[in-house]
Amino acid sequence: MFAVYADQFSKTDPLSGLQVGERPDPEVPDGWTTVTVKAASLNHHDLFSLRGVGLREEALPMILGCDASGYDEDGNEVVVHAVISDPSWSGDETFDPKRSLLSERYQGTFADKVAVPRRNVVPKPASLSFEEAACLPTAWLTAYRMLFTRGELKAGETVLVQGAGGGVATAVITLARAAGLRVLATSRDEAKRARALEIGAHDVFESGARLPMKVDAVMETVGKATWSHSIRALRPGGRIVTSGTTSGPDLDDAELTRIFFLQLSVIGSTMGTRDELASLVSLLDASGARPLIDRTIPMTDAREGFAAMLGGEQFGKIVFTR
Repeated sequence: MFAVYADQFSKTDPLSGLQVGERPDPEVPDGWTTVTVKAASLNHHDLFSLRGVGLREEALPMILGCDASGYDEDGNEVVVHAVISDPSWSGDETFDPKRSLLSERYQGTFADKVAVPRRNVVPKPASLSFEEAACLPTAWLTAYRMLFTRGELKAGETVLVQGAGGGVATAVITLARAAGLRVLATSRDEAKRARALEIGAHDVFESGARLPMKVDAVMETVGKATWSHSIRALRPGGRIVTSGTTSGPDLDDAELTRIFFLQLSVIGSTMGTRDELASLVSLLDASGARPLIDRTIPMTDAREGFAAMLGGEQFGKIVFTR
């Protein structure tokens, strides 16, 4: 079958290990099923994999991709949940110490077919296109859990989104606005600030700018470059929810004095559960909110999408189609 896969790692030139070609059909263990992929979206996780982060060399060659939508074996339209938990695990799968994502231990979604546990298939409503649905399982699910499960945000509260433009950040803006939150967003790029307003932000600011108000919560995916600003933006008792460190994890100042003096909460968040993905799909179906797609590219031209993400050119999700 056709696939986009990694056959080597390079920290300095990750695209050198990216291959497009034929790979064996997926193996299907007991309790698993296959999904014929119609669309799959690109994540920073895929670039990390090409750098050897989270992927063991002995697992190569590895088909990349966490997110997909398509048809199950009965012809139903479905979305794939990418978190694979241990068969013995029960409860919130994001807390399973043996969990993994597709494309880490198991072959990923950038292919004609992907194999997943039967429980990892979520029905896709007709109101969502395959391209829109393919955006949900990683970035949008991460945003949903950050806002509503870990952040416990409610209508009327104010949230700051750092680094508008990335897949998680644009998802947070759209979902927060749909849920009745007041949304502030930052970006170094003027064009990205303008786009953030278009998709639902109430106000936008340059990165690091002084805000006119303190916020109830900050959704933080950038890390080192924005951490101090995020802490300083919070009201007393506010919370910062972090799910990524795209600018690096090593902080110059963790702002610990402010954290304890203002009684701030620092909350980690990772991916989301199958049930949260189903709730996210229902929210979009009911509200009419939709993922922002930066560009749609045939999977055969996947290198173009990887290069765009590597260069930070996208605003929203990059989607591959079959």
